[in-house]
Amino acid sequence: MSPAKARHALRLSARVSAELLLVFVMLAVSLWLLGRMWSVVWPLVVGLLLTTLTWPAARALRRRGWPPALAASLVTVLFLLVAVGVVALIAVPVASQSGELTDGVVEGIQRLREWAAGPPLNIGDAQINKAFDSAVARAQEGVGSMVGTVVTGVSTVVSGVVTAVLALFLMFFFLKDGPKFLPWLSRQLPGRFAADVPIVFARGWATLGSFVRSQAAVGLLDAVLIGLGLWILGVPLVLPLAVLTFVSAFVPIIGALFAGFVAVLIALVSNGVTDALMVLAVIVVVQQLEGNVFQPMIQSRGLGLHAAVVLLAVTLGGSLAGIVGSLLAVPIAALIAVVWNYVREQLSDPPREPDDTDEPDAVAPVLS
Repeated sequence: MSPAKARHALRLSARVSAELLLVFVMLAVSLWLLGRMWSVVWPLVVGLLLTTLTWPAARALRRRGWPPALAASLVTVLFLLVAVGVVALIAVPVASQSGELTDGVVEGIQRLREWAAGPPLNIGDAQINKAFDSAVARAQEGVGSMVGTVVTGVSTVVSGVVTAVLALFLMFFFLKDGPKFLPWLSRQLPGRFAADVPIVFARGWATLGSFVRSQAAVGLLDAVLIGLGLWILGVPLVLPLAVLTFVSAFVPIIGALFAGFVAVLIALVSNGVTDALMVLAVIVVVQQLEGNVFQPMIQSRGLGLHAAVVLLAVTLGGSLAGIVGSLLAVPIAALIAVVWNYVREQLSDPPREPDDTDEPDAVAPVLS
């Protein structure tokens, strides 16, 4: 072994390790700052995602000669009407059949009690009442924790409402003044950044639009397949449940679990245990197809990411930041890919022009 080559390799490894350590420290500090500013960053992210969903309508109105403020106002109002309509489409049928559902729940509990009293469990009324009294006693002992949980839940709801309002206002301003942002940003940046950063921002914007469209496509596919299964099984409230499935597709993990739980519960109280198990089987099959086949395929095409990268990004995001991490993992991975591809384009050598020595005819005489 050459001592000089060994020293050079060690010095090179130490330098690269120190540079990578500095990069990781910078990333850690950036993530810490992002967490400290999350109350502002989260509404900004939601506003950007909503803008990617509503920008095509605003752009069409602007091309027809509408003033930017008027086009943004109309699109914002229409978006609010659609959101309220979706909520009404879910709430009104449920409210109209609430009596039947309540009777079904009571009947289901009675059937469960009768089943528990028979073989093989043979649980008598005295045991059931004892268990009920024990549960009530534990609930009374944990009143303090229950109050804390309620307060936490109320604060979460209030925070969600504030985030939604801020995101809505930000969406309006993005729709109105969005096209002015890149020229303004170009004027603020020095040197080459004035050309590079707006290009990366434009590509990132297109990537976010692809993400939102792919999520909508996946949600629509889930809603159609699950709604079709519910209709075949004769489960009531098919349309509200399909709409709920579509909306919940934008909230990973928890959204699918919540929509599936509601569908199974309604099937249980209206059609019985057999149909409830069949509904559960349909939902599990559709969710597995969506998570392992449809979503990676659709998102990998729209975002330029391999399906395996999408699966790994969602897994890593969920383990690091829970539901929010799962929601933002794919667009963040796509934005990182956009930045990486642009940097690689700028650092790559230009293609070499072929010269005379590359021609076969110039080499032929030498070989002959």
